[in-house]
Amino acid sequence: MHEYALVQSLVGRVEALVRERKATAVHRLVVSVGELAGLDPGLFQTAYDTFREGTVCAGAAMELRSVPARWSCPGCEREIARGEVLACPACGLPARLSAGADEILLETVEMEVP
Repeated sequence: MHEYALVQSLVGRVEALVRERKATAVHRLVVSVGELAGLDPGLFQTAYDTFREGTVCAGAAMELRSVPARWSCPGCEREIARGEVLACPACGLPARLSAGADEILLETVEMEVP
């Protein structure tokens, strides 16, 4: 159910951008979601479709982009392939999650500005 709270925050952020830029319409949003963010993409889309009615996002399609989980070495920056032991084979340091974690990012807002 936290998808609805996230959508509410998303729409609130878009409304703030619309006011800031004095936009007349919003046409499209692009949102990146980390693979390990614990977000159900289908439920998030349903929440958006439900919650956007009556807001500045009423006519705006939303594109969700999945960010795959990636690990890398914090020392030498070597990427650790999926399925490998989460330690650097070169220097032995434990791998760190470098992408696809808990990020939910509003990447793009396409809007009409006078």
